[in-house]
Amino acid sequence: MTAPRPAPPAERLPDVGGAVERGWNGLQPLFEQPLVAVSGLRLTVGGLLFAVVALLVAWLMSALLRRAIARYGRRYENVNAAALYTVSRLVHYLLLVVGFLVALDLAGIPVTKFAIFAGAIGVGLGFGLQAIFSNFISGLVLLFDRSLKVGDFVQLDDNLRGTVRAINIRATLITTNDNIDVIVPNSEFVSGRVVNWTHGSIHRRIRVRFGVAYGVDKELVKKAALEAAAAVPFTLATEGDRRPQVWLVNFGDSAVEFILAVWLNEAAARRNAAIEAAYLWELDTALRRHGIEIPFPQRDLHLRSLFGLHGEAAFAALRGEAQAEAAAAQDTSGDDDLSRHERVALAGNDAQQDVEREIAEDAAPDAPAAPPTSES
Repeated sequence: MTAPRPAPPAERLPDVGGAVERGWNGLQPLFEQPLVAVSGLRLTVGGLLFAVVALLVAWLMSALLRRAIARYGRRYENVNAAALYTVSRLVHYLLLVVGFLVALDLAGIPVTKFAIFAGAIGVGLGFGLQAIFSNFISGLVLLFDRSLKVGDFVQLDDNLRGTVRAINIRATLITTNDNIDVIVPNSEFVSGRVVNWTHGSIHRRIRVRFGVAYGVDKELVKKAALEAAAAVPFTLATEGDRRPQVWLVNFGDSAVEFILAVWLNEAAARRNAAIEAAYLWELDTALRRHGIEIPFPQRDLHLRSLFGLHGEAAFAALRGEAQAEAAAAQDTSGDDDLSRHERVALAGNDAQQDVEREIAEDAAPDAPAAPPTSES
């Protein structure tokens, strides 16, 4: 007697296709459940879910493409970073618009239906949405016009200077050298006056004012100032057309006033107060090394009496002759005198070191954000 033959594999497997079909048929009434049915517009649960999925897919595709563009920019250093940013933002907006239109179609909402609300939308733009719409159009103008790019160093007023970090749909993000983020509406860059320090060239020149006492040799002052400029690593060149220059600009009440005009290299072109402080530090060192006096305000003082004294006795007290013997008896060591080690420790140019650290952190793509630095 022969054993029964086993059933074919197809007969043993469950009917997966049929189970899926039955499950879909069971959920179909739920998906077709109407949420809104008015004026020929019928919005169902399934249509709403598919619309949400379409928006999520569009957003995900936008994120992936922007990340790919960013990787491309990091891989090829010669590529214009501002152009890549513009392409990235346009791709983002385009995919969101396409995703929105597809979502409307999946939800069963014809685009022509929005013509009914065109008048209402126009009134809204004329009142409450006018500023938002203006900022959005201004953002597109900035992206296409290229007068303002990500990475530019801009100045809106005396108190707001910083680097452009992002041009968003409503506002532009500016980070100051104090590591403060300032959000500026896009329309201010289009309708107002903006100083772009790095628009046409990455190099710029600063003018550092300083004064010396009357009677000092001006050629010696120039030598000391040029030595100070050469000691600061942010100086673009010491020879040629963009070498440092020393200008005599004014005969003041108490000082002969000079300007040290210096072209900065690319790394230092985005700093302000710290750069000037670095040059002032080296100027003080160079002037002292050459024995050049840094003046202070002077006035002529006429006294009729001093501490009840008159005539020669008053002049002697004014000159300190009466206290000379007492002063000689005091300890001349001085508690405020700096020791040699303290002077060496304090001799560093803090402003220069601060800028060098920020430049090194900007050069490292994965470096953490720089802590706040001092800038006036």
